[in-house]
Amino acid sequence: MDLTLVAEGLQFPEGPVAMADGSVLLVEIQRRTLTRITPDGARETVADLGGGPNGAAIGPDGAVYVTNNGGSFEFFDMGGLNIPGPTPASHEGGSIQRVDLSTGAVTTLYEACDGKRLVGPNDIVFDRQGGLWFTDHGCSTPDGRRYGALYYARTDGSRIVRARDHLISPNGVGLSPAEDVVYVADTMLGRLWAFDVAAPGELVPPAPLQPGRVVCNLPGYQLLDSLAVEADGRVCVATIINGGITAFSPDGATEHVPVPDVITTNLCFGGADMQDVWITASGTGKLWRGRWNRPGLRLNYNG
Repeated sequence: MDLTLVAEGLQFPEGPVAMADGSVLLVEIQRRTLTRITPDGARETVADLGGGPNGAAIGPDGAVYVTNNGGSFEFFDMGGLNIPGPTPASHEGGSIQRVDLSTGAVTTLYEACDGKRLVGPNDIVFDRQGGLWFTDHGCSTPDGRRYGALYYARTDGSRIVRARDHLISPNGVGLSPAEDVVYVADTMLGRLWAFDVAAPGELVPPAPLQPGRVVCNLPGYQLLDSLAVEADGRVCVATIINGGITAFSPDGATEHVPVPDVITTNLCFGGADMQDVWITASGTGKLWRGRWNRPGLRLNYNG
């Protein structure tokens, strides 16, 4: 795939959203902002979010909803590559935020579920009912990892549920075209999970001793990040170490498209035919644009 450089100098970009006017909204985790990249590559700050904004999506009211990990990564330079590292001792937890695009006003919707603080909210997708599925990546500690989870919530702050708990490192999240499956990419396991949906915000009980269905485990040492779904149901997951995009078929078959950054973190589809793709190359701080060979799934809400 031929790639065109759209913007560089970004501070660990993630969560791209293709907008109708040709711009792309994204978060800069290290800069702690919601940022607009205009078609000519200029960077505009939409809102200062604090913490560690990790994912973004347009909601049913036209606002942007952000999964904020609360600053769960320290960053360090490794030969010119920006690397997310351990969780700082100051980290207390993350949140779900709402950003009014007309004013830049930021409100916090959720910081806890059932009295338990959110650890590191990571990625987000909206269903047709206007509810949001989001992952909590957990975080590192000096003694190991704090587990993550998959959540469902309403945008009015009235409901948040922990749909699946005790996941190692859930990251990217997306819905199948029929919205009968929630896909979750687990970073450390290099695994794509499928969770069958019984009703909005409710998962089918899993088989005994299994959190969900395994679509595929990548071979060797490959890490998975955020994702986008194609119109035909393939799940495209940003892949770290083997830098690029891995497209998973629901039957477990895969294909890989390389990107010139070993820390490729996310992608989104857009354009009239939904075959334009924007990719965040976070280790090098770049946003790339290309043409995908199949159309992406049109999201329920966009700006």
